[in-house]
Parts: sequence; C-alpha cells; structure tokens
Amino acid sequence: MKAIVVNEQRQLIWTDVPEPVLRDDQVIIDVHATGVNRADLFQRDGKYPSPPGWPPYMGLEVSGVISEAPSNSSWRVGEKVCALLGGGGYAQRVAVPSGLVLSAPANLPLEQAAALPEVFATAYLNLVIEAGLKSGETVFIQAGASGVGIAAIHLAMAIGAKVVTSVGSEEKAKFLRQLGADVVINRKTTDIASVLKEHPIDVALDCVAGPSLGSYLECMSTHGRWVIISTLGGERAELPLRTILRRGLKIFGSTLRSRSDQEKSDILFRLESEIWPRIEQGQIAPVIYKMLPLEKAEEAHAILRDSKNTGKVILTQKLA
Repeated sequence: MKAIVVNEQRQLIWTDVPEPVLRDDQVIIDVHATGVNRADLFQRDGKYPSPPGWPPYMGLEVSGVISEAPSNSSWRVGEKVCALLGGGGYAQRVAVPSGLVLSAPANLPLEQAAALPEVFATAYLNLVIEAGLKSGETVFIQAGASGVGIAAIHLAMAIGAKVVTSVGSEEKAKFLRQLGADVVINRKTTDIASVLKEHPIDVALDCVAGPSLGSYLECMSTHGRWVIISTLGGERAELPLRTILRRGLKIFGSTLRSRSDQEKSDILFRLESEIWPRIEQGQIAPVIYKMLPLEKAEEAHAILRDSKNTGKVILTQKLA
C-alpha cells in the first residue's frame, strides 16, 4: 500500500509502505479521509513522534470502511467508521485497536466523519473530564476557529456554559459569533486580558500558553481550572503564584496522544454516548475548511502552518 512519509529533508513523499498486519484486538480500515491536525506538523518537524506500536507516519484521525476484522470482533467488514489513531492515518489502510473505532454518524458523509475523533475527543477530555465544565460557568477557548476550538465551542454550548474565545482575524470572529460564541476577541486588535477581566473565567482550554498566561490567570474566578494542551505561544511564562494560591486555581497540562489505548477508549465511549446523538440530530456539525486529495498533504500543512483555516482540513482518498 502507499502512504505519505517524511524524508530526511522533512519533505512529504507518497511512497510504498508495509501493509498493516491484523491483530486479535484490532480491525483494519480502508481509509477514505484523514483529518489534518497541528500535531501532524509537529511530527513532521521531528517534535512529536508516533507512540510505540503505531506506524511512524502522520495522521491521528480517519474515516473509512472496515476491510478486515477478527471473527470474534463486534465490528464487521463493510461497516462505515471513524477512528482515533496514534499515527498512520496518512495511508491507504491502517490497523486500529477496536476500542478506538466509532461508528460514523449516519447523517454525515465519510469525509466529514474524519473531522470528528481527534478534535472532539480532545475537547471532551479536557473540558469535561479534566476541567469538569458545568452549566452556567464561563469557559475561555484559545484559537476558537481551529478544529479543536470549534469542537470545544460546540461542547461548551451543549453543556450550557458561556463561551469566550479568541481568534486572529475579524473573518474568523464573525464566523464564531454566528456559530454561537458569546464573546469573541480578535487578538490582533484587542487586548485579551482586558476583555477577560469583564468575564471572569471558570475554565480555560489553552493551546497557546506563553508569556501572556500570567496576565490571563489574573482574570480567573475562584477555583478556576486552566488546561494547557499546547504551547504555540511559547514554553515559558511568569505565573502569579499569590493569585493561584488565594483563588485556589488549578493548572493542568494535558495531551490526548499520550493516553493509553484504554483511556482513549473510555473517552470515546462517553463521547459516542453523549455527543454522537447530537451530531446525528444535526445539533452539532463538523466545520470543514477545505478538502484535498491525500497527495496534496503539503498544501494542507501550509494552510495549518499559516493559520488560514476556520475548522478542519481533510485529506481524501478514493476507496477501491
């Protein structure tokens, strides 16, 4: 089979790779579409390798059709599914532990189903499981127009939280207001901390961190929970320790990819039980920025690297 791999010059090459080998606890999926995530760029740059046991090439979420399954599996050949991966999604086929596979929502084409597993699992893990976001609380979501950001906004609105979010352009701000976010901050024209002071934050989902983190923590409510999922703004920050102590703030560091397969399976079970019905009823819909053939992964990476996207970029293939 073929896959996109990264050569020594960090270029993307469409080349032959070994076929996946089926194990008893897995299924093999013929990949129809792959969601592109910023983690793919980190992996390409050598900063975020695949966990042990996963293919060395990129791709954290796919949709497709099951082509092989053990006789004792609950999954059947021919079922349309989407799946969460540790790597290997930029390929024609991939072997996936059965617990990381989800039925593709019946109302969505497979291309859109590929936009669900990674971003919604990340948002659910960090907003619901880690931070315990509740109805009536205020949540601050950095980079709200990203794939994870939009998923987090959907989840927060479903919970009944007030949504404050930041973006990098007025076009993105307008889109998120139409989506239903309560307060949208254009970070290019407005000081984020000055707005947060008017809307004290109970929970934050932060993919930026960096030097501004300290000033944002000053805007948190008592017992606020700040979850850092990436450090796009930098790895160092000066924190207001007295404020953290006085208000009883909690600061988490959290990544989905480092979780065990069992932890991921538990997250997906809850996600499918609580969120999939909302998707199938049309209450929540993935936002797709652009679909490209898998061979144009370079263009997809350029879109994310330049932060041009509002929503997900999807790489597609034609099933044989």
